[in-house]
Amino acid sequence: MGSIKVVVDRNKCISCGIAPAVCPEVFVLEGKNRVVDKYSKQTDNNISIGEVPEELRECVVNAANSCPVNAITVE
Repeated sequence: MGSIKVVVDRNKCISCGIAPAVCPEVFVLEGKNRVVDKYSKQTDNNISIGEVPEELRECVVNAANSCPVNAITVE
């Protein structure tokens, strides 16, 4: 089974906590939203990039769609 790429634009993030509430398996709020260590490929002050298993696609898409500032993209 494949994986999907998740990108959090931490500059856009307003730290509202919706993504971690909707999909805690993938997102955590630490100042700004980021991908959890288990799936993280890169995280700095500006961006958080992760590779997530396909079975979490619905969770990640729901979180991205819930973000009020569109700071999460799913590829």
